[in-house]
Amino acid sequence: MALHLYWNNEQERIPVTDEMIDQLRSLLALAGKQEGVEDGEVALTLTDDEGIHRLNKEYRGIDRPTDVLSFPQHEPGEDEPDINYDDLEEVEDLDGAEEGEDSGEAFEDEEPLGDIVISLERAQAQSEEYGHSLEREIGFLFVHGFLHLIGYDHETEEDEREMIAKQEAVLQEAGLTR
Repeated sequence: MALHLYWNNEQERIPVTDEMIDQLRSLLALAGKQEGVEDGEVALTLTDDEGIHRLNKEYRGIDRPTDVLSFPQHEPGEDEPDINYDDLEEVEDLDGAEEGEDSGEAFEDEEPLGDIVISLERAQAQSEEYGHSLEREIGFLFVHGFLHLIGYDHETEEDEREMIAKQEAVLQEAGLTR
């Protein structure tokens, strides 16, 4: 068993390369190792500001685009959902995307951790604003989203410092420095 990344590209402005996806898979493995999460699946959607704006408004009631959204499969401390995976149909790929990984076979073996949505348009603007690479910004947002999926939050200054330290440790290990 391992951590698996399933992905879907719903934008056309920024090319999604094999190298980008490989980097995200590597970050998922590093973050999982750091947090003791050895198996599960993460669904990633790469979108633009319009797509993430729509989701931010619908699910959070905030009428503006954001950089990353996370949708955990279940809330921390909540009992595992009672899902009979044998009843699920095999899925060729997520949302009809030809990009995804594998077929739906992993649904039988892996616990879905949740979904991460990243606006590549917002990530590009932020990478320019912060003066670092687009790869680093996407990596930062992805690890941030993953930490939310496994129960971290940044409601207090202390929680935010902890999340940032965890994100930076993973990015440093991956060589994604500022």
